Amino acid sequence: MRESRRGAGTPTEEGSTMSLVKAVTAAVAMGASMTIATPAVAAPPPHPFVFVHDRFQPASQAKSAGAVTYDRSLVPTSASVFIAEARVGGKGMKNREGGEGHGQHRMHKGTFVFISVRGLAANHHFGIHVHTKPCGTKPDSSGPHYQNKQDPRQPSTNPKYANPRNEVWLDVTTRGSGKGWAKSWVKWNFRPDEARSVVIHKHATGTTSGKAGQAGDRVACVNVPFK
Repeated sequence: MRESRRGAGTPTEEGSTMSLVKAVTAAVAMGASMTIATPAVAAPPPHPFVFVHDRFQPASQAKSAGAVTYDRSLVPTSASVFIAEARVGGKGMKNREGGEGHGQHRMHKGTFVFISVRGLAANHHFGIHVHTKPCGTKPDSSGPHYQNKQDPRQPSTNPKYANPRNEVWLDVTTRGSGKGWAKSWVKWNFRPDEARSVVIHKHATGTTSGKAGQAGDRVACVNVPFK
């Protein structure tokens, strides 16, 4: 099961962007199924949305699969993932929510990323981050973490660069059912074609010097066409 959809809001749909953020978060918090319709497409798109819904496949199928697992004990092939991105460009636009205009003002530039997982190992804390390359047959195929301000030394373990404000962190602690969700808001947008996947790691993400951003083995990967 795979779905990768891209939509765009019209210049009067700032309210739609924030409503999407609230709706996705509230729906998963209440255990609702994920069924979301994108706003009508318009050109040029001021802030596109991206949705990916996939079931994990064996790593050997990485060339055709949207999501792969490298450790079936933690991420079995019966598990699934939903990821959403809402990108705000920071341009001036009118806010109309509930059919009423509220004037013209400047939106804050930023990116919202949301993840929901089902069927993962129960009661486990996973470190999850956006990476720079697509998923592959090997865990390291997805490259390093995407960073807004790039650390000249890689792999990056300096908290100045490896932190949830300069990277996108989506750590999840699953419940007994194997379900969990997380969200991230950063005050910047991805550079074109430089953010290509979301990687699930074995452990929680470290924050101390020398370990910042590190979360153990890569146990699964999801291709996401971030904008």
